[in-house]
Amino acid sequence: VQLQAYGGGLVQPGGSLRLSCTVSGRAGNMAWFRQAPEKEREFVAAVTASGRGTLYADSVKGRFTISRDGANNVVDLQMDSLKPEDTAVYYCAAGRGFSDLRSGDVDVWGQGTQVTVSS
Repeated sequence: VQLQAYGGGLVQPGGSLRLSCTVSGRAGNMAWFRQAPEKEREFVAAVTASGRGTLYADSVKGRFTISRDGANNVVDLQMDSLKPEDTAVYYCAAGRGFSDLRSGDVDVWGQGTQVTVSS
């Protein structure tokens, strides 16, 4: 399985950005993580293989939406009401255990895409 993330960029506070992760091969549960400068990588959101189940970090709940298009093997992260503290490199990931993803139990990592929220 190979994961390719894209869609990052510079956006003003309060703005929106949509990240996408294309999946080559078969992947089950998927997630997004992020890592800010001088901070540890942290869980952002996860979606089940079926797309019916989702999980969010408290810091993004109500602002971010994770979804997947099984037909096109793409997992998206819609980010609204962005804040400067959302600035980070965002990574997509795949794992076998849905709830385990929250703790970083990941089988495959994609490369990161930079998101910068600044005026």
